[in-house]
Amino acid sequence: MGMRVGVIGGGQLARMMIAPAVELGVELRVLAEGEGMSASLAATRVGDYRDAETVLSFARDVDVITFDHEHVPQPVLRALVDAGVAVHPGPDALQYAQDKLVMRRRLAELGAPQPDWIAAESPDDIRAFLDDHGGRAVVKTPRGGYDGKGVRVVSAPDQADDWFESVDGPLLVEQLVDFHRELAQQVARRPSGEVVAYPVAETVQRDGVCAEVIAPAPRASERLLEVAARLGVTIAEGLGVTGMLAVELFETADERILVNELAMRPHNSGHWTQDGAVTSQFEQHLRAVLDLPLGAVDPLADWSVMVNILGGPTDAGLTDRFSAAMAAHPVAKIHTYGKEPRPGRKVGHVNTVGDDLDDAVYEARAAAGFFA
Repeated sequence: MGMRVGVIGGGQLARMMIAPAVELGVELRVLAEGEGMSASLAATRVGDYRDAETVLSFARDVDVITFDHEHVPQPVLRALVDAGVAVHPGPDALQYAQDKLVMRRRLAELGAPQPDWIAAESPDDIRAFLDDHGGRAVVKTPRGGYDGKGVRVVSAPDQADDWFESVDGPLLVEQLVDFHRELAQQVARRPSGEVVAYPVAETVQRDGVCAEVIAPAPRASERLLEVAARLGVTIAEGLGVTGMLAVELFETADERILVNELAMRPHNSGHWTQDGAVTSQFEQHLRAVLDLPLGAVDPLADWSVMVNILGGPTDAGLTDRFSAAMAAHPVAKIHTYGKEPRPGRKVGHVNTVGDDLDDAVYEARAAAGFFA
């Protein structure tokens, strides 16, 4: 096919695009932040993604630029567009994944259901919000947070004083939602407008980090599945997203869903699609950014389960545990990221599929347990 995709960012998401790129006959090139990163197999350049000249030089020999993360500064993104480079998702869409206050304002314009929120300019704003919302709230730094970073629950306005001193601009203050569970809706959209939605998945967070995913979400009514898919499509179209979009959701006790956060790239909550869907989110992202027809999103089994490998063994490398894990759980698919084990670090995940949810959960958890 002779198509070349440039990925900015050398993490595990770029790494997991390599196999589907090979299968599609797409040349994948990666601008990595440093040597030896997860996607080093496809790294053709090491450099600073915040430097416009570095990024423009990398982009000269590819057909489209896409991303492993959302942290490329807007001026660099605009420089790419001004130079005639195809960028997917583009800067107009990525701004909503880069700044949570910008996201909240735009979602409100789209009529998307959200927690109550304000842009807090001072501790007095937080005090007033706490008074109106039961004395507790979630405070977030608008930019840069992920995996629980840049997020804290407060019960007094002075608990965010350090952020007022270090953050340039207001803080995002949100209602502390009494949710039943967390969900994730994956959507793919190509520049010509075609859009597809995967079945909504349930996500389990531990210490602010995704630990497990089950797809489709258990006990999800047809109404919930339809509402989540429709909401994801509305957001993708309303924000002009091209590529994969993950919409993280709260499901409340009265079966409402509220938008928590957005990611405009393949996402941890969609890793189950590698082994559980006709088209993985990584192949789908490549199809979408190249404006190729999108693949089917049908599940391959009744249930798919993903369990993250967090931290990894401290007394051995991950590969030292492969043989025992594979022998004990031959139905499990083990994916590792080429990272050194470190407490709390995402170093891999395990996928299982099957017709019995309890069996799939057991196999995934037990296989992942070999890497603890």
